[in-house]
Amino acid sequence: MLLRLSQLFVRSLREDPADAEVASHKLLVRAGYIRRTAPGVYTWLPLGLRVLDKVETVVREEMEKAGAQRVHFPALLPREPFEATNRWNEYGPNLFRLKDRKDGDYLLAPTHEEMFTLLVKDLYSSYKDLPVTLFQIQTKYRDEARPRAGLIRGREFIMKDAYSFDTTDEGLELSYQAQRDAYERIFTRLGLEYVIVAATAGAMGGSRSEEFLTPTAIGEDTFVRSAGGYAANVEAVVTQVPEALDYTHAAQPVVVDTPQAGTIDELVEQLNTQYPREDGRAWTAGDTLKNVVVAATSPTGEREIIVVGVPGDRDVDLKRVEAALAPAEVEPATDADFARNKVLVRGFIGPQALGQKQQGDENALRYLVDPRVVDGTVWVTGANQVDKHVVGLVAGRDFVADGTAEAAQVLAGDLAPDGSGPLELARGIEIGHIFQLGRKYAEALGLKVLDENGKQAVVTMGSYGIGVSRVMAALAEANHDDKGLAWPINVAPAHVHIVATGKDDEVFEAAHKLAEELVEAGLEVIYDDRKKVSPGVKFKDAELYGVPYIAVVGRGLADGVIEFRPRVGESQTVEIASAATHIEAVVRDSLRD
Repeated sequence: MLLRLSQLFVRSLREDPADAEVASHKLLVRAGYIRRTAPGVYTWLPLGLRVLDKVETVVREEMEKAGAQRVHFPALLPREPFEATNRWNEYGPNLFRLKDRKDGDYLLAPTHEEMFTLLVKDLYSSYKDLPVTLFQIQTKYRDEARPRAGLIRGREFIMKDAYSFDTTDEGLELSYQAQRDAYERIFTRLGLEYVIVAATAGAMGGSRSEEFLTPTAIGEDTFVRSAGGYAANVEAVVTQVPEALDYTHAAQPVVVDTPQAGTIDELVEQLNTQYPREDGRAWTAGDTLKNVVVAATSPTGEREIIVVGVPGDRDVDLKRVEAALAPAEVEPATDADFARNKVLVRGFIGPQALGQKQQGDENALRYLVDPRVVDGTVWVTGANQVDKHVVGLVAGRDFVADGTAEAAQVLAGDLAPDGSGPLELARGIEIGHIFQLGRKYAEALGLKVLDENGKQAVVTMGSYGIGVSRVMAALAEANHDDKGLAWPINVAPAHVHIVATGKDDEVFEAAHKLAEELVEAGLEVIYDDRKKVSPGVKFKDAELYGVPYIAVVGRGLADGVIEFRPRVGESQTVEIASAATHIEAVVRDSLRD
């Protein structure tokens, strides 16, 4: 295919868009691949669609190779199936809800579990029909509170979602592994670095969950890994719980004056100055119990104030708290929250006045502690009075929590839960997620088949998603320099970008002939045939668009040569007479790699 720049629907920009924060967002807009329509919503232009189509092709081919069959659901869905699974409410404000002219409730689909389940229920009734795996590539909608980073977190996005249906847990395991293997092939073919990490299932439910992340400093997800092979996102890291301690002979707690010690650092400094330990060891932040107040809002809008206790040498990780309290959304408590709960003395909160909810006091605030706060551990913490702390408060004797929560931040150097060594932290973009859903949706929607004995059996399901438009953004993020994009050849909008420079008709005739020869050989070519555009602008556009190979037909034509170079790399001169053959060979080699 030949794309002439004089006719191609594209306009490049020299300045970054004002709302763009990350390189992929800036460059995809500047290069004319996408245009902003509304916050988190983008129009796709010809160059962008060419890349997107190639990403989709890889995904589709590998899904079909894994035995999945393609279907396509509407994006506009009725309320009733989502009510049956309670997700009409669970999704909360992230769900786009709307009414038709007859006052019927509809939604713009954020995901399609219900529809896949009902489709199989409609058509299949026997174990002989299963297993089956279905997939689609479809537009999804989520009313993100803070859409950001262009295609990485939008309100409208393109997703591949697949669902497997089996009669046994063993069958689900096989389907899950087939999809997992397909994902590895997909990201390998796309040339995208990935890490597979253990993840929480969240509102999706299910027994097993793994994310595919591509490492990048601008990623929204933090994950950990050890040299011994452990990998998980931070929400899924499970704390190694210490043994409970005998507190039979522990001293009684003592309240001490700690004027203006509203932070952990100020508290530790005052303790070491005014209340040194009897054993001679210095007080540290790890000896203190930090109590942080958060607000958890359920999908129905109910707001609950919760106090979370963690060792003072760690901060509370709100993402980990949110995972522990899913499907609620979590944020720091506000001034108004503190004003309504007089038991909370900001900066001096202690557990002595908390932890009563489990004992039947409905008005009490729920108190959750880090798993390290086991019975017998001794803490310095707030005394629920301004400028006072309590020393020697013993967990299990002096206070009891309502439960535990994986709420504390994970630190580099923490031991991996499986004992495989210390953890290192990194950031990444989630590009895929696979779940063993089990029977949650099948039970809610009545998906059953007759088993070998003629009895009704609930089907077990798996769910497998890839953010296709997000993958394209991740590829742009991983393949660019200060001049522009630099696409891998298998997803680039074209294989070769031919630039004709100068004003002589001979140059344009030679460039056009080269372009036609390459197209005849089966290559995809962008030909910059604009006659009233300067060479400098043409070169900048070629580098911005990011096509893998650039051929320049210009002054060297008088000597029978052209310039040929990879988008990132050294240039070489090639005889015009053999240029088409040479370029085709180089491109074919790249496509085979």
